[in-house]
Amino acid sequence: MSLFVDTGVWSLALRRDSPGDAPETIRLRQALESRDAVFTTGLVLQELLQGFRGPKAHDAIVARFASLPMIVPDRDDHVAAADLRNACRRHGVQLGTVDALLARLCLHHDVELLTTDGDFHHAARHVPLRIWRPPQRPIH
Repeated sequence: MSLFVDTGVWSLALRRDSPGDAPETIRLRQALESRDAVFTTGLVLQELLQGFRGPKAHDAIVARFASLPMIVPDRDDHVAAADLRNACRRHGVQLGTVDALLARLCLHHDVELLTTDGDFHHAARHVPLRIWRPPQRPIH
């Protein structure tokens, strides 16, 4: 299983004041422990570094991300991300510029998105974006 982890999930997983028991953070931990392929991109790293304070946090994030494979967008990815964003907008879904690029990278590299951001779920109704969802619990 290959996962692309959105900034929000990383943020939850790396916070000391967060319980880390959200299904997405549990899935991330499982993926890292089982050596599943976990991908990132420069924008996710940048957003995390901008959101945490202090040199210790900065260094810890940089060190954690050093072992992750980085997906680097090219010109075609940016063009396709704009098209994806426009397609969503035509359906009434507002997807930010960065989110459109992340969605495009997931589609282009055929990886599942691990996210807590509802905008991606709305977009997935109109583009073939695969989003990880927690397993359904049986109803008794």
